[in-house]
Amino acid sequence: MGESAGITNGLSPSRKPRSSAVNRLANPSLTNAPLLSPETSRIVTSRSIDFISPSKAPLTRTTTATLLEQACAHLIKVDPRMKPLIEAHPCRVFSPEGLAESVDPFEAISSGIISQQVSGAAAKAIKARFVALFADGGNADSDAATRRFPHPSQVAVQSIERLRTAGLSQRKAEYIIGLAEKFTSGELTAQMLADAPYEEILEKLIAVRGLGRWSVEMFACFGLKRMDVFSLGDLGVQRGMAAFVGRDVAKLRNKGGKWKYMSEKEMIEISEQFSPYRSLFMWYMWRVEETDVSTME
Repeated sequence: MGESAGITNGLSPSRKPRSSAVNRLANPSLTNAPLLSPETSRIVTSRSIDFISPSKAPLTRTTTATLLEQACAHLIKVDPRMKPLIEAHPCRVFSPEGLAESVDPFEAISSGIISQQVSGAAAKAIKARFVALFADGGNADSDAATRRFPHPSQVAVQSIERLRTAGLSQRKAEYIIGLAEKFTSGELTAQMLADAPYEEILEKLIAVRGLGRWSVEMFACFGLKRMDVFSLGDLGVQRGMAAFVGRDVAKLRNKGGKWKYMSEKEMIEISEQFSPYRSLFMWYMWRVEETDVSTME
């Protein structure tokens, strides 16, 4: 990945209509995003987080309305230097509005595959052509705003050659069909992604061809809204952490190597202090050096 960007040019899933934020119970160790079942578009939430009426929410319980506030308070308690950073950069990802946005996991992961090693503009164009293959019999002139992302069962039966007409490489077409097959077979489900421990999600998704650890970590953070994700392999995070603790990152630029700004051991020791809100800590480390993560958000 590019050093200045910190992350690759990701492609966000197509935006669903925004709905008013519904106050739900939240848990930093679980999936806090409402997920759309890729085949049925049914909303799925963690079985461990039940719906709670805003008027009946106990003051001591963490909800989608209070999760970000509690997480920010924890970060500041661990290190007071976080306070000016937090005040200067409100985080929408884990805000009540951000947590209200539903996510189709098949679309989100497929979008990440499409965006690999291409510019954001190219990824957007390829995704639009990909979706058009399944809209009105493949009519590319149909209204793009009304197109929905195809179900896994629709994608799994396609030929590599047909998917390549959208601009996908041979390998990416294979990856997306393989991903669709896992959702169609039930090996991957929205409910599993909502309920499973983070390590299980990592294991299952890293086993999917075309997905590396970093891609899965970004999906867990920005797609599933898991609050305790931390990517040791992200150079933008490493650089931001080094600057945050007072190092002159400009002098370290020419050091070379994977850990040129900070050692892996140091990153682990520092980030673990901010658990179970390491996703938010990571987001703020990107902010330190103004790493652009808008495409992931």
